[in-house]
Amino acid sequence: MSDQTFDDIQIEEPQPRVERPRGTRRKRQTWPFLELNLDVPLLLGVFTLLIFGALMVYSASADFSLVNFGDPTYMFFRQLMNIGIALAAALVVSQIHYHFYRKYAVPMMVLAALALLAVLIIGEVRYGSSRALSGGSYMPGELAKVVAIIYLSVWLYSKRAELSKLTYGLGPLIGIVGGVAWLIYMQPDISAAATIVIMGGILFFLAGGSLKQIALVIGGAPIVIFVLMQVSLTARTRVSDYLTGFQNLTQANDHVLRAYEAFVKGGWFGVGLGQAETKVTGLPVPPTDSIFAVIGEELGLLGVLFVILLFAFILWRGLTIARRAPDMFGSLLAAGLTLWITLEAFINMGVMVGLVPFAGNALPLISYGGSSLLATLVALGILMNIARVSRAQQQQEERILDATARGRRSERGWGLSRARRASRVVR
Repeated sequence: MSDQTFDDIQIEEPQPRVERPRGTRRKRQTWPFLELNLDVPLLLGVFTLLIFGALMVYSASADFSLVNFGDPTYMFFRQLMNIGIALAAALVVSQIHYHFYRKYAVPMMVLAALALLAVLIIGEVRYGSSRALSGGSYMPGELAKVVAIIYLSVWLYSKRAELSKLTYGLGPLIGIVGGVAWLIYMQPDISAAATIVIMGGILFFLAGGSLKQIALVIGGAPIVIFVLMQVSLTARTRVSDYLTGFQNLTQANDHVLRAYEAFVKGGWFGVGLGQAETKVTGLPVPPTDSIFAVIGEELGLLGVLFVILLFAFILWRGLTIARRAPDMFGSLLAAGLTLWITLEAFINMGVMVGLVPFAGNALPLISYGGSSLLATLVALGILMNIARVSRAQQQQEERILDATARGRRSERGWGLSRARRASRVVR
């Protein structure tokens, strides 16, 4: 008989189950090279567009480059160099914490404005516009778009509690956006100026701006467009050509008619890479503004859908990063940069099929050009940093959660061990 009594028996208390917060997942075992603090799907989408773009630049620029530079591969190799420089810049930017721009947004905006002023004073005039510096190799208007989005994100984030007041919200916003847009408009670059205005309105809405103020802006837009058409021959001509072509496709301007011709010849599957005819029979600037029409002719409707889906994918990944950003500033910045890139893309594609007035902007990541490529990849580098910071914060939260769970399991294990030892001593 044992002298053990009921009082000596250690009863194991049930331990509460450690619940993981909703939205977190248990860490999985992965290969080391897959543990990257960046958005891999976005990275793959960007590199797909870059490779595809380089291929299309090679196809679209051979004859154009031979006629203008005496070498059929000149523009292609220049584009490869542009890609290398832009990727290096994007890599550097992706390592800079996005909150860095909160401190230096004002100096960056001042420098961008000075560069735009320099274009008006000493810029080189090409095709009736003065948009470039340094022998046509640098277009400040492209990077000014990125800087404007950064500045607006910082400003809207700092004023988020006062946006409902006209004197703190819409009034200063109109001044900021209007000033930058005016400097770009004077080049003249109407499409870029319109892009700045559109992005300002979108960011104001995303920041929680008053619906009454937004309605006021929408109501005043037709008045601004009417005034612009009265003072700008370029704007009046483009809108008139657009309305004429929209009513009757055969009356569209020559650029759009040539693009229509390319799409019709391409059909479903295209005439084959490098086999387009319109790029040598009158399609304006096929390596830059018109490269989407070259894609339509050489790769057909399937190639067109491929490009559209890639930009839709970029839009989805960018907005996903914006939704997961650690704070409102990160969300505004990520959403603004993403929407700007896709807006530029869909405007370019819309022009080629006659859906929007002629704009003259490049197709991001595909068209030939260093300034556009640099601005786009810098914007994507910032987007990658926001994704990196979000990922790092999520990993830190998971480590804290796992450490808490291990601590509770350790306490439970110590209690059980002590109870078993006490049971053995009694026996």
